[in-house]
Amino acid sequence: MSDRPSHSSPTPTPFIQVNQAIATLVSHKQAWVQTSISDRIAYLRQCVDRVMTVAEPWAIAANIAKGIDPQSALAGEDWLTGPVAILLTLQGLIKTLEANGQLKPPEIARRADGQWVAQVFPDNLLDQLMWLGFQGEVWIEPDQPATQGQIYRKIAQSNLQHGAVSLVLGAGNVSAISALDSLHKLFAENQVVLLKMNPVNAYGGEFLEKALHPLIQAGFLAVVYGDAELGGYLCQHAQIEAIHITGSHHTHDAIVWGSTPEEQQQRRAAQNPILTKPITSELGCVTPILIVPGIWSVGDIAFQARQVASMVTHNASFNCVAAKVVITASGWPQRDEFLHYLHQALAAIPPRKAYYPGAHDRYQAFLAHYPQATALGTCIEDSIPWTVIPAVPPHADEYALRTEAFCGVLAEVTLEATDAKDFLAKAIPFVNESVWGNLSCVLLVDSNTQRRYKPELYKAIAQLKYGAIGINVWTGMMFMLAGATWGAFPGNSLDDVRSGRGIVHNAYLFDHPQKTVLRAPFRIFPTPTWFADHKNLRQVAKHYANLIANPSLGKFLRVILAALKG
Repeated sequence: MSDRPSHSSPTPTPFIQVNQAIATLVSHKQAWVQTSISDRIAYLRQCVDRVMTVAEPWAIAANIAKGIDPQSALAGEDWLTGPVAILLTLQGLIKTLEANGQLKPPEIARRADGQWVAQVFPDNLLDQLMWLGFQGEVWIEPDQPATQGQIYRKIAQSNLQHGAVSLVLGAGNVSAISALDSLHKLFAENQVVLLKMNPVNAYGGEFLEKALHPLIQAGFLAVVYGDAELGGYLCQHAQIEAIHITGSHHTHDAIVWGSTPEEQQQRRAAQNPILTKPITSELGCVTPILIVPGIWSVGDIAFQARQVASMVTHNASFNCVAAKVVITASGWPQRDEFLHYLHQALAAIPPRKAYYPGAHDRYQAFLAHYPQATALGTCIEDSIPWTVIPAVPPHADEYALRTEAFCGVLAEVTLEATDAKDFLAKAIPFVNESVWGNLSCVLLVDSNTQRRYKPELYKAIAQLKYGAIGINVWTGMMFMLAGATWGAFPGNSLDDVRSGRGIVHNAYLFDHPQKTVLRAPFRIFPTPTWFADHKNLRQVAKHYANLIANPSLGKFLRVILAALKG
C-alpha cells in the first residue's frame, strides 16, 4: 500500500457560517436565473480546467479512504466515478447550452404506441469508435412531448422566472454524485445550491470546492460540512426552498415523515408530512440481473459470470446499482454451469475494505435470515466476503428481495420457465412487483436469442418499470453518461418512495424523461472498465480524463491502446 497520508475529514461548518452561506445564496438566486447562456458556458469551461488540476489528488484521496493502492489498476475506479464522470457531465452541458438548451439528439422516433424515444449515445465520432455496438436511449413519458430545456426556452423571459435555493444532501459512496447533483440543480433546474457533504466522504470536499470554484466564487454554490444534526436543521431552514438527496430511503422518510417509526406511521396515516417543501431523491435499489435463457458458449458463460461478479464487487458493493439478485430460468440447461462460473468469478476477486458505515451489521442481518448463505474467496480484516444466497424463494416478502444489502451479498432466485419467451413473461412482472426499488435492472441475452425473440424482448423492455435498464451492460455505465437520465421510474409517491422521485444528469435536458435504456454487445471488447479484473484501469481512466477535457485524435489513441492492455 502507498504510504501517502490519508486526508482527514474537514471541521464541521459552524451554524453561523452555514447561515451566512445561505444568505449569500439567497442574495444571488435571482442573478443566477438571469445569467446568460454564454456566461453559463464560461463557468462550465472553467470548471473543466479546474477538475483536471485536482483529478489525481481527488482520486488518490478516495483510493486511500477505501483501502486501495493508488498505484494499482483498481485505483482507476475512483478516477472514473469521480473526475471522469464530472468531466463528461460538464462537457455534455456545454454542448447542450451551445445549442441554447435544445441539443438535437442523433435520432428521435415514436414507438407504435406514440411514445417518443431519443437516441443520446453515442452522439459523436469518438464515442462511436470507443463504444462499438453501444446504443443509449432516453424514453419520454407516454403522452408527453420530447421537448427540451424548458428553463432555456424561457431565457428571454428571465424577469418572469423566480430564483430558488436548493439543498443537496451529498452521497457518501461515489465522489462524483454530489457534484453532479449540484450541477443538475444549477443548470437543469435553475436553482442555486447549498451542498452538504456526506461525512463518509467529506474528505473530497476540498477537491470539489476547487473544481467548482468559479460557481462558488460567484455566489451560486456553497459547500458545508456536518452530520445529521446539520442536515435536519437545513431541511427545515426557512430559506431552503427545495431539497435533493442521494442516499437511503430510511433517511428520506426521516426527513419527510419524522424521526421515529411511530411518528412516521401517524403522519402517513394523516397525510401530514413534516416536510412541506419539494424534495427529489435517488434512494437505491435491489438491482435484479435477468439471465435470459439461450445457448451460450463456454466463453460466453465465463464472460457474463465475470460481468455479474463485477456488478456485485465494484466499489466494494457500496453502489445503489450493485447487482443484488440474479434471476435464472429453471429450465435453462446451462443454469448450473453459469452459477458455478459466477461463484468462481466472485471467489477470484480480492476482498475489499468495507468502508461504508453499517456494512457489517447489514451483512449479519442477511446471514441471520439465510443460514444457507455461502461466503466465497478470502476475507481480510475490515472486509466482508463476497457472499451468495442460493435458492431464495421468488416471493415479494423475502428479506433479500425487499432489503438492499449495500454490501457484497448476491441473492439467487430461480423462476419456473423454459425458454426466453416463457422467462420474460414471468420475470418482468416479478421484478416490477416483487423486487424492491425501481432504479436499475439488467438483462443479459445472447445475440441469437435477441433475434429469435425480438418482439418479446422489445415488449419486455417497454414493460420494465425501472429508470435505468441495461441490455448486456451494467447500469453503472449509465451513471457515467451525461446524456442518460438517472433516477427512479416515475410515479413513486412520498409515502412509498421506493428508489426516489425525480431525475438528475439528463444533459440533453428532456422535460419529461421516463427511463434510459443502454444496449451493448453480448461480448464487449476490450475489457469493460467496470470489470473487477481489468489489468490497466488506472491508465485507461487517466487517459480518458485527458481526452474528455480536451479531445484530440492522439489522446483518443492513448485511451484505446491503454484499454487493449486491460
